[in-house]
Amino acid sequence: MKLTLRLAAIYNILWGSWVVLFPDHFFELVGMEPLNHPMVWQGMGMVIGVYGLGYWWASYNPMRHWPIVAVGFLGKIFGPIGFVFNYAKGEVPFEFIYTLFTNDFLWWIPFFLIMRKVHTEYHWRLS
Repeated sequence: MKLTLRLAAIYNILWGSWVVLFPDHFFELVGMEPLNHPMVWQGMGMVIGVYGLGYWWASYNPMRHWPIVAVGFLGKIFGPIGFVFNYAKGEVPFEFIYTLFTNDFLWWIPFFLIMRKVHTEYHWRLS
């Protein structure tokens, strides 16, 4: 759990920093038109980076700080749902899916396993 959360922390801080400092770079890489208001994308980068700080702190005691992991896990589920919804409405191009592979899908299993352990541990304590 500690390693997963530390890797997630480092990834999120790096990704968030990249988006904040170079807001058009992702769009250039995937051949999309840059946003008219990069501040919105930079805001997303800031939030992702802050998640990274939370993951790092949670890594010291994942069982105690499970709410931080739970919030991150929910974000990793709802982000792709939001993409599918907006793609179906024609409001986001398909190329945006590339952000989901490393920001969300990659972390589903490790975060699920942490949350399953939390559930098992707390269920055992309450029984």
